[in-house]
Amino acid sequence: MNSRTAVRVLITIVVLVVLFVTLSLTGVTKKFMPGTAAKSGSDWQAVFLANGQVYFGQIKSQNDHQIVMDSIYYLQVDQSAQEQDKNAQPKLSLVKLGNELHGPKDEMSINYQNVLFVEDLKDDGKVVTAINDYVKNGSQPTVQAPAAQAPAPVSATPAAITP
Repeated sequence: MNSRTAVRVLITIVVLVVLFVTLSLTGVTKKFMPGTAAKSGSDWQAVFLANGQVYFGQIKSQNDHQIVMDSIYYLQVDQSAQEQDKNAQPKLSLVKLGNELHGPKDEMSINYQNVLFVEDLKDDGKVVTAINDYVKNGSQPTVQAPAAQAPAPVSATPAAITP
């Protein structure tokens, strides 16, 4: 191998290492490395699914096929209150997974094909505050919908969301 070829090989290796480090720091490689844990600045995430359902919980791991969550909650609308007064704001209850008739475990594996997007939740947000109150007091948490608008159905796709 002559010196010119050795320099080209060395430059190629350096470029590949820099590219991999850059992709790792931006989180791009996480999707392609199975079994990597999802860690963000928040303890709680909201996972929005294509069917309109949203699950709130803690992501324990994710890989290129699924997200694994535990400490799961979801929103339930009180239909009886809405039927009585069409102009009333919907009463939303935050339901802890596991209290349903079929008694599921408090862990869920969600196929990535069903996920629209994932958001980190603020510690002082209404959902996390309601979860913390539930954990402390054990009473069913209620989340009040914003007065200005009713919750809109989820219809955004990741490609339509720009930072």
